[in-house]
Amino acid sequence: MKLKGKVVLEGLEFHAYHGIYPEERSSGNKFEVDISVNTSFYESAFHDDLSGTINYEEIYSIVKKQMEVPSKLLEPVAHSIAQKILDSFSSAMRAEVTISKFNPPIGGVCRKARVSVDLKRNDND
Repeated sequence: MKLKGKVVLEGLEFHAYHGIYPEERSSGNKFEVDISVNTSFYESAFHDDLSGTINYEEIYSIVKKQMEVPSKLLEPVAHSIAQKILDSFSSAMRAEVTISKFNPPIGGVCRKARVSVDLKRNDND
């Protein structure tokens, strides 16, 4: 039996070195990452068996590793996280990744800037 559902991690916090400006890449900034993965739960998940679902720890590990790689833009970071989630979990059908940068340097007050990527598994996979 399979049941469609989502695994969601919200508010993952990281200090990372993403940004266009040299000071962003040297001193870094606070980032928040939200992940939503559409999946199918297998019957074993309803019998307390982790193999029937997507492991939160593994998702966190993917996000952490990608956030450690400096990038000028958040879009490729979010895409890389989404792609690695789909590559790592055969039951994952769609991964939505949102990365927020706190206090972005835009010349005015802004609590956070946000980029989202929504990646679906190819029908041919």
